[in-house]
Amino acid sequence: MTLTLPELALSADAQDLLFREARTANTFTDEPVTADEIRAVYDLVKYGPTAMNSQPLRVTLVASDEARQRLLPHMSEGNRAKTGTAPLVAILAADVDFHETLPEVFPHVPGMRDAFAGDVDSRASMATLSAGLQIGYFIVGVRAAGLFAGPMTGFDAAGIDKEFFDGTALKTLVVVNIGHPAPDAYRDRLPRLDGARVVTVV
Repeated sequence: MTLTLPELALSADAQDLLFREARTANTFTDEPVTADEIRAVYDLVKYGPTAMNSQPLRVTLVASDEARQRLLPHMSEGNRAKTGTAPLVAILAADVDFHETLPEVFPHVPGMRDAFAGDVDSRASMATLSAGLQIGYFIVGVRAAGLFAGPMTGFDAAGIDKEFFDGTALKTLVVVNIGHPAPDAYRDRLPRLDGARVVTVV
């Protein structure tokens, strides 16, 4: 059962913009997307919750032709052309060393950094989960800015990590093409599971 408008706080137009009418775009117009627009998106979505306020998402904007040419060989064949022509591409990565910033986001709790310093496996697990949450917020934020996103996982993550993040603790999770959709941007929408299949009351 779909909730009717009075049961939701968002207006119908906002619901459509963020969800019902929003689509994954595969082709874009040549209208540019600026880094400032993406910074504004991040400044909105940074308030979404993450485990221990860890905020491990790191966004690398591939804006120059030189950087685009470094990225393209690591994309799968089916994604290469659309990544090559998108106005802006973002590499969304998890920072496994997010504990280094914990003193900034937990200034009232001494020792937070040191509590995570020795356990790389736990940090990697937390970073992947929380950055995944932030990726969802990021995509909705792109939609809120009136832009369209084309998130992809078809790429050589190890290759991108070596090309862009060598010597760091960043691990690539998703590559997102961003822009304004071209007329042929969308495939037919695939079915979504109904709430009755997903929501259980116990």
